[in-house]
Amino acid sequence: MSSAAERDGVMPSTERGGDPTGCRTEDQILELRARGFYFIDPRDEGGEVVAVVGVRAHHNVIDVVRLHSEDDAIASRVPSDENILAPTRVFWKQEGSASQVLREMLALPDDRTPGSLALT
Repeated sequence: MSSAAERDGVMPSTERGGDPTGCRTEDQILELRARGFYFIDPRDEGGEVVAVVGVRAHHNVIDVVRLHSEDDAIASRVPSDENILAPTRVFWKQEGSASQVLREMLALPDDRTPGSLALT
């Protein structure tokens, strides 16, 4: 038997690109854009999107998000002098579902590296 939401044509958040907490991937991407991320969608020879990539430079670091699918995403924070395609130093890195990775990226403090003390 289907749920009332399914009968009414409303899909659970996990089927709309979200997680069980109700946070949709689309909303997370919009929040990252509001924080200054620029997104591109590189394509293969056939024109198919291979990933959605977001980048933001700030506070002497670069944040990078790569979404390959709803279940395959990676985000990292690297020093601003690193090659973002193949960094040798990484301050922070998260892999997992798109929603989980974006949630972790949104939770990172802008003004310091995770694990360091905040200077007031």
